[in-house]
Amino acid sequence: MASRARVLMTVVALAATALIAVSCGGDDDDDGGSGGKAKLTFWHGQTEMWADCLATQIAEFNRTHKNIEVSSDTGGVVADRMLQKVTAGLQAGNYPDVAYVFGSDLANFAKSDKLVDLTDSDKIDIDAFYPAGRDAATVDGRVRAVPALIDNLAIVYNRKLFKEAGVDFPNDDWTWDDFRATAKQLTDDARGIVGTGWPGTGDEDTTWRIWPLVWQLGGDILSEDGDTVGFDGASGEGALSYVRDLSADGSVYIDTSAGSERMNQLFQSNKMAMIATGPWNLPDFVDAKVDYGVALLPAFQGEHTTIAGPDVWAIFDNGENRAKAAEEFVGWLTSAEQNLTCATQAGSLPTREDVTKLDGYQDYVNSLPGLTKFVDNLQNAQVRPTIAEYPQISQAMGKAIGLMLFQKAEPADALQDAVDKSNAALRVPGP
Repeated sequence: MASRARVLMTVVALAATALIAVSCGGDDDDDGGSGGKAKLTFWHGQTEMWADCLATQIAEFNRTHKNIEVSSDTGGVVADRMLQKVTAGLQAGNYPDVAYVFGSDLANFAKSDKLVDLTDSDKIDIDAFYPAGRDAATVDGRVRAVPALIDNLAIVYNRKLFKEAGVDFPNDDWTWDDFRATAKQLTDDARGIVGTGWPGTGDEDTTWRIWPLVWQLGGDILSEDGDTVGFDGASGEGALSYVRDLSADGSVYIDTSAGSERMNQLFQSNKMAMIATGPWNLPDFVDAKVDYGVALLPAFQGEHTTIAGPDVWAIFDNGENRAKAAEEFVGWLTSAEQNLTCATQAGSLPTREDVTKLDGYQDYVNSLPGLTKFVDNLQNAQVRPTIAEYPQISQAMGKAIGLMLFQKAEPADALQDAVDKSNAALRVPGP
């Protein structure tokens, strides 16, 4: 996922289509021609544990690959700002060989002829990755990136609060009605305890949590032909109505802080009974000594569909030799062995199923309670469409969800506004 702050959309994301469509030349120096060493720039923007692991991996790759040298420069920005950084680089003709890109931004980058098409790469085995990762790396049927990180949403619950209230722990057969009733039952205003939470910032952190409800109700983000949205009607209205009803119960904390920071703090301090979150938060919960369990997302009709928000490694064309060297580096970096190395150190999920067959994998999952549930949950995960218009759809739906959380509109009215704005964005012809 790593903090889920990396899924947050910015205003710049909405303008990315026009910016990235500009084709600019890169720096072809040190491209490894005539037997020279290919020197690659690698903007990953990571911090803390994953940054430390990547630094170790870069050093190991450089030691074992004498004709390629990968820089240790992170790009000078955190991952949340990578869209702006790479976009500016493409305009200026000074862009990296490899960059960490949010999956929701990939379609905009794919408008540039500087993003390498990896469909026929002999260094990247895209079929080795989980389906959600493959889908996030594919634009218009072409492989345009390589999965870098994968996650999904499940319910993490506070066992201590459940025990104190005499409420049974959630199980993997529960429904959204069960979830709502449980959240209401565990809310205790006198003790400052709330049943659950939902981000109220109106950005992607707010929006991406609604899509599993839409999918479970038979809808989709896009219609089958892709010309309009697929949540117009019962699925969208049902999902928004559920959020409105949950809020009306007084059992949901509306978090207006960036990256759901306040929700996480409440859960860690035993003041929130359940939180819809991903594996990126488990190390923090362990450090806070929270007695927690993990359950699948509830279901409306038996299908516990969840959402994954994979991010990717994008390779940019700075000349044929450097592009080929970058493919070799990314292929090595995303191999099963290297994936397990960083997953173990940073507490992230494996991006490919063959990681689970490696020696050391079981020790890894056993080290973090509840992690196996998230790994298994990858089989239930769908992803957002890799289309350039997604940021506008997210913004429109985020506004509708905010209106539900604060009970400022009827679900049908809020939905219609979101549908109209999203369909208008889809009607705008691309460059």
